[in-house]
Amino acid sequence: MNAPAESREAIIAAFLARCGWAGAARDKLPGDASFRRYERLSLEGRRAMLMDAPPPKEDVRPFLRVARHLTKLGFSAPHIFEADEANGLLLLEDLGDDTFTRLLAKGEDETALYELAVDALIGLHHVPIDKVLPLSTPPYDEAKLLEEARLLIDWFLPAISGAPVEAPLAEAYAAVWRGAFTALDGQPYTLVLRDYHVDNLMRLPSRSGIAACGLLDFQDALVGPTAYDLVSLLEDARRDLAPGLAAAMTQRYLAAFPKLDRDKFSAACAVLAAQRNAKIVGIFTRLSRRDGKHHYLAHVPRVWRLLEGDLAHPALSGVRAWFDIHLPASLRRAPAAP
Repeated sequence: MNAPAESREAIIAAFLARCGWAGAARDKLPGDASFRRYERLSLEGRRAMLMDAPPPKEDVRPFLRVARHLTKLGFSAPHIFEADEANGLLLLEDLGDDTFTRLLAKGEDETALYELAVDALIGLHHVPIDKVLPLSTPPYDEAKLLEEARLLIDWFLPAISGAPVEAPLAEAYAAVWRGAFTALDGQPYTLVLRDYHVDNLMRLPSRSGIAACGLLDFQDALVGPTAYDLVSLLEDARRDLAPGLAAAMTQRYLAAFPKLDRDKFSAACAVLAAQRNAKIVGIFTRLSRRDGKHHYLAHVPRVWRLLEGDLAHPALSGVRAWFDIHLPASLRRAPAAP
């Protein structure tokens, strides 16, 4: 059972007092799709960020583990000042306001920002596998990939058809995905941050090189194929990239890994992008149906366009055939808000 709001506030006040931030001005920041909340703290010329991630719905320990590891490797995750793991509270370095999303909205150079994001990925993926992984990082294995891909038939398909998905249809859906996932065999693996896109990246002009790319959202990191974060960046559910930019950034990435088999990497990108986009269609539907966050439905048509492009790859022929039968073009739209 969650603590009442007044009890939660008392816990936060006690945490801030222990950390030397009693009496700080607190400015709530806009929320996201999770149950986490953030506040910017100001006190006597100092600034910090408060992450409020109330258990049991949230767990700050993965964030702590990955943030400290990324910082140790030289990447710009927020420094952890203080932590109360039991109560889900963190006091973090304030990296500022310059998310890539805000910079793009102000007309900043799109290519330069994406180059920085790709270069940060290149730097991360050049770290040897035995050094890049924090302890006990879970695998992004077939079971996890399937669990996420199922979100589309667990949430979107019932919302659009008005009926739950029966077991034989669900198994056929899983079977075609298992076939597609064979394209991932032999791909290089790394630390996959999983939500690597412009909403979660910051430009830090006081830092140089790839350290100028601030990293915000990585608590769900897993051990998985290197292609995943690249497609997360370049097939963005919330914005359209300039024509040709995704292809140019893919080539920039590949130039840094000359020994990588291009055809196999292309297949892995298509499969992971399709899996991610199927998951996102399901998640955005769930956010509307379960959580009342209907504004996410506005992005569903874009995600379907991306998914249709992914399904054109031969590695996804079985998945494409399933979609053509059970989710034809006439159903590939945003479901109505309940």
